Amino acid sequence: MTTAMGAALRRIQLGNALSAFGNGFTVPFLFVYVAQVRDLGAGTAGVVLSAFAVAALAVLPFTGRTIDRSGPLPVLLAGAFAAAVGSMGFGLASSAPLVIAASAVMGAGIAVMQPALATLIVWCSTPRTRSRAFATQFFLSNLGLGVGGLLGGLLVDTSRPDSFTLLFSIESAMFVVLGVVAASVRLPKAARMETAPTAKAAGGWRALFADRAMVQLCVLGGVLFFACYGQFESGLSAYAVEVTKVSPATLGLALAANTAAIVVAQFAVLRSVERRRRSRVIAAVGLLWAVAWVVAGLAGLTGSAHGIATAMLIATYALFGLGEAMLSPTVAPLVADMAPERMVGQYNSAFALVKQLALAVGPAVGGLMAGSGMYAEYIVMLVACSLAVSVLSVRLGRRLTVGQDAPMREPVLAA
Repeated sequence: MTTAMGAALRRIQLGNALSAFGNGFTVPFLFVYVAQVRDLGAGTAGVVLSAFAVAALAVLPFTGRTIDRSGPLPVLLAGAFAAAVGSMGFGLASSAPLVIAASAVMGAGIAVMQPALATLIVWCSTPRTRSRAFATQFFLSNLGLGVGGLLGGLLVDTSRPDSFTLLFSIESAMFVVLGVVAASVRLPKAARMETAPTAKAAGGWRALFADRAMVQLCVLGGVLFFACYGQFESGLSAYAVEVTKVSPATLGLALAANTAAIVVAQFAVLRSVERRRRSRVIAAVGLLWAVAWVVAGLAGLTGSAHGIATAMLIATYALFGLGEAMLSPTVAPLVADMAPERMVGQYNSAFALVKQLALAVGPAVGGLMAGSGMYAEYIVMLVACSLAVSVLSVRLGRRLTVGQDAPMREPVLAA
């Protein structure tokens, strides 16, 4: 069974990495493509990005029950097909209605793929191997995004719309590859017997809300994602350019430092955290990100010392990357281990919805505060949010069982 689980997991990880590679070709260039290459304006570009987020929010509440009733593979295949169609539509659309529609279709497809992939990883892992499985997924996703973005930057030419069509075609093809690879997966017999939806999945949102620990984890996740991922594309970028006075090229270097920290540190961090209590690891990430926001605040006070400000900003992004590397083997496995046997899809989908909400609210709040010049208040708010992550995580730890909080320790304690 272990060999079968390992083979299935490797195929799933390969498909996920290739889809992330394709996604990396287009993610950095969406705004420029819509606003400048298709000459539809910044307003339309903003609507396009909003349509992507709104579509994700619309489908996620129904995704979990579908996964638990029909299994993750059909949901993943449907999501990959929708994402492929939406991506190709992006590359071919030349009018605002078409590009907005393509954005919504792709956003919905990618949104349902996330909990489906997470559920497949749960099916093909055990509590003792789950942290490593999710850490590997996060590592490969970031590596794929980074390599795809690098190659996309070499191929793209704003004076040639067909170069962008090529990028979106590559992305679409990679989603198709993900679907083909996923369809070829032969799930371990034990996983199919234990979790396959032979009967109507019990539970739903009412059962999830009755789980106080899961509700607490969702609140923690909302603050967590708001304080980091929700700021990368709005408030933090605006702060870096307007307050620390760095160039857009330096901002790109800082983002590269974030990815490099994840890729370099992931497995070293994994060895350190997988035997520790997950709640304490998340609490440590909150403290680390509080330090990162303090460093960002100090970067804005350096005045004419431009080199120091640049170094501190890059350090801020690198610290965020280190925190992300600590979270990848911690949060997603915790969600899976907290889920009742026949509600794994529901729990994964609910947490994905929380993340999507934070990614929608975070840029809006960050952009609003940046637009109002409230940079000092912005830094203070995010330091407070990061510290709140630590407090909420410690409180959550009191509700968790040993198997949920520290699965690697459970056999030792039981003995």
